[in-house]
Amino acid sequence: MQGKQRGKIVSAISLGLSLMLLIPIAMPDSLMSQVYATEDENRYEDEEVSENHTKVEYLERSSDRVITDDDRADADADMLYYMQSLEVRYKLDEKVMENLHKVFDSAVYYIANTEMTLTELWSYVSSTKSSMESAAVEKVTMTTSEFLQVADNWETPIVSYGQSVSIVLPIVNFGTEELNDLIVEPMTSTLVTEWPFEPDMTNYLQTEPFIPGCETKEAAMINRREFTFHFTTRSDVMSGYYPLKFKVSYTKAGVRSEEPVELTVYVKTVGKPGSGIIGGSGQETSGAKPRIVVTGFETNPANVYAGDTFTLTIHVQNTAKDIAVTNVLFDMQAAQEGEDKTNTYSAFLPTSGSSSVYMDKIGADTAADIVIEMTAKADLAQKPYVLDVNMKYDASTMFDLTDKASVSIPILQESRFDTSIPEVVPSDIEVGSQSNVMFSIYNTGKTTLYNVQVKFLADSIEAASAFVGNLQSGNTGNVDVMLTGASATMDDGTIVMEISYEDEAGKVTTQEKTITLFVNEVFMDDMMMGGDMMGDDMMMEEEQGPKKGLIIGIVAASVAAAAVVLIVFLKLRKKKKAAQALEQEIADLEKELDQEEDKKE
Repeated sequence: MQGKQRGKIVSAISLGLSLMLLIPIAMPDSLMSQVYATEDENRYEDEEVSENHTKVEYLERSSDRVITDDDRADADADMLYYMQSLEVRYKLDEKVMENLHKVFDSAVYYIANTEMTLTELWSYVSSTKSSMESAAVEKVTMTTSEFLQVADNWETPIVSYGQSVSIVLPIVNFGTEELNDLIVEPMTSTLVTEWPFEPDMTNYLQTEPFIPGCETKEAAMINRREFTFHFTTRSDVMSGYYPLKFKVSYTKAGVRSEEPVELTVYVKTVGKPGSGIIGGSGQETSGAKPRIVVTGFETNPANVYAGDTFTLTIHVQNTAKDIAVTNVLFDMQAAQEGEDKTNTYSAFLPTSGSSSVYMDKIGADTAADIVIEMTAKADLAQKPYVLDVNMKYDASTMFDLTDKASVSIPILQESRFDTSIPEVVPSDIEVGSQSNVMFSIYNTGKTTLYNVQVKFLADSIEAASAFVGNLQSGNTGNVDVMLTGASATMDDGTIVMEISYEDEAGKVTTQEKTITLFVNEVFMDDMMMGGDMMGDDMMMEEEQGPKKGLIIGIVAASVAAAAVVLIVFLKLRKKKKAAQALEQEIADLEKELDQEEDKKE
């Protein structure tokens, strides 16, 4: 039974809605305004009670009782009337009314199918009215710029830096409805790229009670309102056209605009020479940004070895011809080294602890030097390392400009090698004979030794050499060469081993080491030749007479004596040379030990 009664109520409301939609067609606007001028709560106040003329509400709107179908009908009728009042007040078009009907129909359906208290019902009705109001006012806000504009008599003013100026903003209401309680405020900024005047006031607000609506453009121009603002042009203003934006808030038909109107005019500015150029859109024109470039660098010392502390001087230049750069901050960041992401480190570390260098100014088309002391990590491989130079600076009216450049600093490693004790077999040879020399070369440094070779130099041997090739760090090269005796040793038997190698740049480094090898004359051959001659003589004498035995005995005794003398001489000479060689080796060893001690200190 309640469902049938509720359906009849909804049908009656719809019929009433259709009849009321026809009313604006049949009635003049003045009468319609009179019809809908009464507020919704007044249409339920029907009589005066008591002498004090106190009006009594006909409807009960606050109670904990459950609503009835009559309450639902009252709520629906109240929302319907409110929707119609919005239509007349804002002269809403069909599209907006269609949206309002959707809100209304949804609310009617919700109320018809929901159990609630009377208080909850009218709270929901109030919320629905707010939704309707928002939908209606949205239409007003969207079309504001169509009737509120800058007057045609506006002329773009021309101002110079540091000049005081008065800007007169003429505003015209091209709509037919009156606008009330206008507030006009310029949209200022502290950035010179956005606002050309000194922000010397915290509030530039200006107000106007009303601007009447007009039917013609001529009438609107006559009834325009002019707002005067006094500004001082910035001393660092850029040359060009700046947009001046103003916000205008107002009330129309008793409803405050949700969003202010934005009106834009332009002012032409003349800045100081070198102040830069501003475009008509308020943005910088291309090509005005100065650049800082790195023109070169040098290190002291010139060759930087791993583990060394060095002074780095980087040469930079401001390429702008007429703009100086200020507040320049250089930040040096070295390449990250390490085998994995968890064990990385900077190749160079500043000795002061800070990698930044500050300069207050670099003049236009002027060079400058960045000087910083850094230390190269001791375990760096021999190669160039990149150092990034990050730059941040200001230029005239431009702030926080950035540039980046890089330099590559070659790092060297000390080349080192060692050798095993050479083996000379035999250590005594005769002229024309050969001795085998063998030893190893160890690369004990952290850089590659290129084109390693060994030359053997002495007057007593023929020139000889051995080519080892390239030795990577930690690798070993072997030398195995045969030395041939050229002449008898006339000194202590020292043979110079000249060991040379090249670095990555092709620079040749040579170190000398020595071995001992004695070369002797071939005495036995001469004696044997002499013996043959004597043998021939004896044979001749044997043919001549009986003194053969005596002569043979004498010759044999002489040969034996000469052999004994020669053997003794050679042994003494060998002992002497061995002693001299031992003495030289001891001296060399003591010298190497002293050098090692000096290095440790």
